[in-house]
Amino acid sequence: MSEELRQLFGKGRITGFRRDPRYPELVKRPQDGLYKKQPPTEETHTSDYHSPASAIRIVVPLTERLLSTALMHPFDLREQNSTCQKTEVVVLGAGVAGITAAQALSNNSVTDFLIVEYNDPRYHPISFIYHYSPISQVQKYNVRNQFSNSWSLETFDSSGPANYTDKFLKFEDAYSRVEQDAGYILNESLPDRSFRDALRIAGWDPTGDPQAAVVEWLNTDYSDTQPPDVSSELFNIANFNSTFYGFSEANNMAIDSRGFNAFLHGQASEFLTKNDSRLLLNTIVTNILYSEDGVLITNSDGGCIAAEYAITTFSLGVLKSGDIKFTPALPNWKDTAIQAVNMGIYTKIFMQFPPDKVFWNTSTEFFLYASPTRGYYPIFLSLDHENFYPGSGLLIATVVTDQSNAIEKQDDETTKQQVLVVLRQIYGEDAVPEPLDFMYPRWGMTPWAHGSYSNWPPGLTLEGHQNLRANVGRVWFAGEHTSAEFNGYLQGAYFEGQVVGESVAACVNGSYANCPGGKHYEMLGEISKKEDFTPGNGWFRTSFQTIGDVDLPGGE
Repeated sequence: MSEELRQLFGKGRITGFRRDPRYPELVKRPQDGLYKKQPPTEETHTSDYHSPASAIRIVVPLTERLLSTALMHPFDLREQNSTCQKTEVVVLGAGVAGITAAQALSNNSVTDFLIVEYNDPRYHPISFIYHYSPISQVQKYNVRNQFSNSWSLETFDSSGPANYTDKFLKFEDAYSRVEQDAGYILNESLPDRSFRDALRIAGWDPTGDPQAAVVEWLNTDYSDTQPPDVSSELFNIANFNSTFYGFSEANNMAIDSRGFNAFLHGQASEFLTKNDSRLLLNTIVTNILYSEDGVLITNSDGGCIAAEYAITTFSLGVLKSGDIKFTPALPNWKDTAIQAVNMGIYTKIFMQFPPDKVFWNTSTEFFLYASPTRGYYPIFLSLDHENFYPGSGLLIATVVTDQSNAIEKQDDETTKQQVLVVLRQIYGEDAVPEPLDFMYPRWGMTPWAHGSYSNWPPGLTLEGHQNLRANVGRVWFAGEHTSAEFNGYLQGAYFEGQVVGESVAACVNGSYANCPGGKHYEMLGEISKKEDFTPGNGWFRTSFQTIGDVDLPGGE
């Protein structure tokens, strides 16, 4: 990295992850800007949650007798089959949203629940995952983590080391203009636009320039999983501000050998006992039959669960896939919302090289590569670093949705050779040996995930997103995708699980007639107005700079 670029990163002018909010001079905005500064905390935040947990799978037919009986006599689904397990609430999925929802139930004296999980997380620890989170449990359960220096970066193109400081500067200027424009759009009640259009209006166009393209990729796709063309200007800025300015200003990498989900195991232990019979692992849901009187869940093994309420925490990708059959079919307003929101893929490619033949600078964390093809193995992260796993020979490459889809369809060997070609262009043909080990997940093809996390598309209003959040009778929905404020972030799953768990507990402890269901919209407005940013639409805090930085009525 050039000294000029190093100084810029050191001053917080550029972070490689959009901008570093730790420097106040970067977050001052005009009065109509999308921004609210809040006091820093000791917590950290999540910029990518790419291993969603759900409890789902495809096509094992319901028995005709069970289905027809339930449809003929919907007055009490729990009594339709004597072999079904009975419970007040069934939580589908034991990921962050599911465990948090179950904990909220327990905290509100609802203990008659079942948690249904596709996997057995006891044997699937998530290790070496680059995660950020504001959740206090990460500290409570001592998940080992380390500050990640996002401006520790070297830049390359197909000819080797390259200095494109000017491209970072130009993008930074354009991004600042987009932030201001997003605030103007909101205050003037104007239609949302794509982040691509916003960047072009701000004078940024990377067409035909691989260096500019990778700078853009680093500041957009790397966090959103998708290019600016299919990302919202308004909510891209608002979600970023809610996370970075509403929580911690530090990026930490989880390096705990137990896996990042160690905190989730700890959280579950607060209300579940060892071998708790309420936790059903390796259980695959195929059908959700619901009426105004109850919910009937059917599993791939032919088993069933009859409940008063269901909380579904399936990933958006699973909901979009149709692998889970809802009977009756979800109403049009709900299905339209599910299909309207994008699902991205975030793929980390793990490589281990002989520790005595490491060819990169182990004092640097990130290596950016400007390929002639946008998004083609553009960034590498060294885990063989003094703060992470020194002497390990570990290197991670990251690709997102389009390139992720491409490598999911090919075998590991093909992908490995493609990565090695890139590394040898950067470091020289003879400098890069064959790796000792090589692997990557295929989230898009994983049946309980069908992707990594959601991305807010241009034109989707808060009302449209509220339809994604809203319950359909006794079936409730929670996950990162249902979070308006933290869409695509791990804390979104946490807070949505908490809200839904508390809401369903109120239903159980009261009556269905007085159940605090979320509102939905049969007819959608074309724009998101400032007055739409309320708790009723899932917005509990404010991301907007106001006189005195006042929180929204009814928010926190």
